[in-house]
Amino acid sequence: MTMIEHNFVQGSPEWHQHRATHYNASDAPAMLGMSKYKTRPELMHEMHTGFTPEVDPATQARFDAGHRFEALARPLAEQIIGEELFPVVVSAGKLSASLDGITMLGDAIWEHKTLNATLRDFFADADTMHPNVRASAEVGKLLPITYQAQMEQQLMISDAQRCLFMASRWSGDGELLEERHCWYESDPDLRRQIVAGWQQFEHDLAQYQPSAAPDVVERDRKPDNLPALMIEVSGRVVSSNLKPFRQHALAVIDDISTDLQTDQDFADAEAAVKWLRDDVAAQLKAAKQHAMAQASDIDALFRIVDSVISAADSKRLQLEKLVKQRKDEIRGELIGSAQVALDEHVAGLNKRMPQPWLNRIMGGFIDVIRGKRSLTSMQDAIDAELARCKIEANELAGRLQDNAAALRDDEGRDWMFLFADFKVAGLKPTEDFRAIAAQRIQLHKDAEAKRRQAEEDAAAAAEQAALFAAAKPEPAPEPAPPAPAPAPAPAPAAVRKTVRSDDDGQRLKLGEISALLGLAVTAEFLATLGFNPVATDRSAKMYRTSDFPAICDAIADLAVSARIAFEQAQQRKEAA
Repeated sequence: MTMIEHNFVQGSPEWHQHRATHYNASDAPAMLGMSKYKTRPELMHEMHTGFTPEVDPATQARFDAGHRFEALARPLAEQIIGEELFPVVVSAGKLSASLDGITMLGDAIWEHKTLNATLRDFFADADTMHPNVRASAEVGKLLPITYQAQMEQQLMISDAQRCLFMASRWSGDGELLEERHCWYESDPDLRRQIVAGWQQFEHDLAQYQPSAAPDVVERDRKPDNLPALMIEVSGRVVSSNLKPFRQHALAVIDDISTDLQTDQDFADAEAAVKWLRDDVAAQLKAAKQHAMAQASDIDALFRIVDSVISAADSKRLQLEKLVKQRKDEIRGELIGSAQVALDEHVAGLNKRMPQPWLNRIMGGFIDVIRGKRSLTSMQDAIDAELARCKIEANELAGRLQDNAAALRDDEGRDWMFLFADFKVAGLKPTEDFRAIAAQRIQLHKDAEAKRRQAEEDAAAAAEQAALFAAAKPEPAPEPAPPAPAPAPAPAPAAVRKTVRSDDDGQRLKLGEISALLGLAVTAEFLATLGFNPVATDRSAKMYRTSDFPAICDAIADLAVSARIAFEQAQQRKEAA
């Protein structure tokens, strides 16, 4: 990866233009769904539209303080590193990083942050766990992942060996209040995750369709206020606006929407539930109590009051039930849609491979929305989890393809037939898979060599059996009168026969018999001599040790018979 340096001043228009067209190290945590300041969908919307939210005065003041602290801390960092540091913007391809400092030789970089409560707690724990190595790379591995991700991309682009991470706070007069630092060194796994994450982000960005801007959610918005209810009685109803009150109240209650789709709908419904319970019912009950204190029997008045209370309670109960039901339904829809998108992504990866090796991946969508209350926060969490799962699927598919390619050797042979379990075995890291493949291939080659040797041994045994059959004595031909009778040859019947000894329980393997004889014999050949294995040890055939002398005699008999047959054939040739 070739690094390019840019002569931009951080915060300048050129710097902002550069950031708008590159994937920046400071955005790596958001891209990975790990930032508490910006979600992955928010980053994608910014990259798609080029629009970034305006910075409020409080945030701008925090940025200004951070830049001032960085400038004050630079001499401290140079003293620790032992070299001068130069701020620079660097890029490699579409990846970019703004370095707070880099050495002249480029072997070390510097990243500065304002010391906050999170970092203060981290360094306190680091001091406890590593009291003697606070400024070490080991401590750097304990940093929150958001800081690690930014520095990992900086190291990747700059090709530096390590990064000095420093956090400090200064007074308004430039006096150092607190300072903490440690070294961070590259994490290969995190680097692969960042590269794959930006690749998936670029793919998603190309297909991104921005949704309409969400409505502002007003949590305290209620239905239209009702007129104040007034009832005056004196043994009878002297005056009352109950009838117009009822008409207005019922109209307002009927107008409360039960169509829940957006965060605003849910906010309105929850506010209406509170209003119906705390405002309407309370006001009516108070009016009723007031009337009851003035008269004891005003049925018509009470029926009207009770009807409004009943309508309010009915709508409240309906909304409470509907809010819970619709939120559960929408959660299911969001989870289901995300899993379908993940399944389609896996199916697309499988289409690029010779076989569908990649199994279905189940996203952790239920877990990531647990505790989320708004639809927006649920959708953001699900989008981030979907991106993470797609990145994981891409990595697994790449590993399967690399391992499948490793099964094709230089001679053009494909050893995939040895991996009926390739869907599982092919997911192993490349080095581990190559070791497994080498072992299986060697075992297969050894088995093939044994099979060929067995076939050759069987052919040799068949040839020996044929010679044995040819060695059987044939009737002597009538001697011709003029020819002198040949000298009589030893008869086959005179060949020695050895009686087998009793079995003493000891055993010899077929290979051991061949070694003792000094020549290779097969089980088929011994069977033609009347000796069969009495047991097997795995694939080795076992024979009685007490039979070995008889085996030797039988082979000797076969050799003598073969010699006799050969001599008789020669004599017949000479006689002819």
